[in-house]
Amino acid sequence: MIDLHTAATPNGHKVSIALEELGLPYALKVLNLTEGEQRHPDFLKINPNGRIPAIVDHEADGFAVFESGACLIYLAEKTGRLMPTDAKGRSRVLQWLMFQMGGIGPMMGQANVFFRYFPEKIPAAIDRYQGECKRLFRVLDGHLADHEYLAGDYSIADIANWAWVRTHRWSGVEADDLPPHKRWRDAIRARPAVQRGIEQPASKVDLSRDGDAAAQRFSVEARRLMETGQSLQAGKGAA
Repeated sequence: MIDLHTAATPNGHKVSIALEELGLPYALKVLNLTEGEQRHPDFLKINPNGRIPAIVDHEADGFAVFESGACLIYLAEKTGRLMPTDAKGRSRVLQWLMFQMGGIGPMMGQANVFFRYFPEKIPAAIDRYQGECKRLFRVLDGHLADHEYLAGDYSIADIANWAWVRTHRWSGVEADDLPPHKRWRDAIRARPAVQRGIEQPASKVDLSRDGDAAAQRFSVEARRLMETGQSLQAGKGAA
């Protein structure tokens, strides 16, 4: 049995999708981020960085893994699925996984901050991050024009990138004008395990579409979470 410590975010859904695809039994441990449960001492023993997701594999003497990309690699290697074992095939998957970890995720995250969460709108910052998101989407689109999936067969690289890019409207970035990109998104969304995975846990708001009252409330909660985290970090630095 695997414990999945998570919340309804793209990074969290990467791991729940992978667990569903692999058919591994797992127990969902949902953390309330706005209440700061990710900073509780018990969770910090699992992930010293105080971020979701993290997994604990009870079949491996309670081995803990944090960072979403590391969780995906661990699960793929544990099962021998969703990532080739030959050096070149494995490398292709890891390259596109790192593309998400170093590019898609951080850039969309910053677009969300400046476009959705900051009370003060800073056009230069919004343009910078939305523009970089679009550039990265075009990189995906160009590759997917000649490939069904990112790295040969469907893999953890597709799961990781899809979990983020499906929320492109939340970041204020158009992606439906990129046909291969849209074809790939739609194909992954149609997978039953993916549909189950994004409900583990379900989000309070549909991040794949734009604004309503629930979206406004979600933005306020996210802003409060950012402000709380910043104040706590400042306090630690002064101690």
